[in-house]
Amino acid sequence: MTTPANNGPHGGANQPEDDDPFGYLYADGQAAGATPPGQGGGYGYPGPAVGGQPGAQPGVPRTSYNQVRTVGERTYGGQRGAVPQQPPQGYQAQYQAPEALQASGYGVPQQPSPPTQPIACPAGGGRGRGGGSSRKGLIIAAAAVVAAVAIGIGAAVVFGKDDDKDKNQATGPSASALPQKSSAEPEPSRSPEPAKTPLPKGEAAGAGMALTGGAVLQTAVPGAKSAGGQYVGNFNQPGAALTWTLDVPKAGTYRFYVRFGIPGEDANATLAVNGKPNSTPLNMRNFANSPKGDWENGWQTTWGQVSLNKGTNTIKMSCEAGNKCNVNIDQLWLDQG
Repeated sequence: MTTPANNGPHGGANQPEDDDPFGYLYADGQAAGATPPGQGGGYGYPGPAVGGQPGAQPGVPRTSYNQVRTVGERTYGGQRGAVPQQPPQGYQAQYQAPEALQASGYGVPQQPSPPTQPIACPAGGGRGRGGGSSRKGLIIAAAAVVAAVAIGIGAAVVFGKDDDKDKNQATGPSASALPQKSSAEPEPSRSPEPAKTPLPKGEAAGAGMALTGGAVLQTAVPGAKSAGGQYVGNFNQPGAALTWTLDVPKAGTYRFYVRFGIPGEDANATLAVNGKPNSTPLNMRNFANSPKGDWENGWQTTWGQVSLNKGTNTIKMSCEAGNKCNVNIDQLWLDQG
């Protein structure tokens, strides 16, 4: 016989499934008569009596090792002393019975429902749930976003330009930072450049000019620039010559210029420097293409290169064999070569 006071083949339960202390929570357990625990903390099923003895009784705790007991009541082979009573607390939690918890949602307290207020639809209404108002709200929100983005871009551009301007002003030289020259400050003295010594210039009747070999001063042909309109004529004969003595500040190569007059035909003469003839004659061509026989309009200029020493030098023009000497000579001068 199996009773709550002994351990039968099923640990004190009529059937193995009767060993579930929470069977009263399920439909099959309730159908079998399972009841929730009473004040004693035990569980039981009113199953059929075995051998004339009743089965598990409601409210009678089982004695099997797996019987659910109050904390501190298990003995495990020995009797445990009394559980000391805890001093009462100022606040005791109130627990509801399992069926009450089940009815209210497994212990979840009922939350008061917020009062509902009817939503008034605007006059004229709209389709569905205020579709017109929602659409208008979305359009307004989108417009606000676009406006905010545009304002942000404009502000970034403006402030970016201001920053660039500030950077330029900060890095650029300021007028106050540059040293100002005082009008009273004297200019730094500079060593004066040496004055260039003018190169010599000669005329037909001027100083340093010597005529030999039949060459003479004449004034018959107008247009000469020497003093008194004089020029060296009668040059068209062998040995006729003029020698110019001159001084130069430094040795070097110079250009020797001659103003001459011809009757519309080419001429030339031998040029010698410090007694040494040049390899080529001084060319006095009809560069102006003046008419033949026209001495008055035949005044022109030519030049030849000469090498002079520093100080006194002599330049000689002469009519030598092979030269064409039908020419009048007006002025002579030097220039840098």
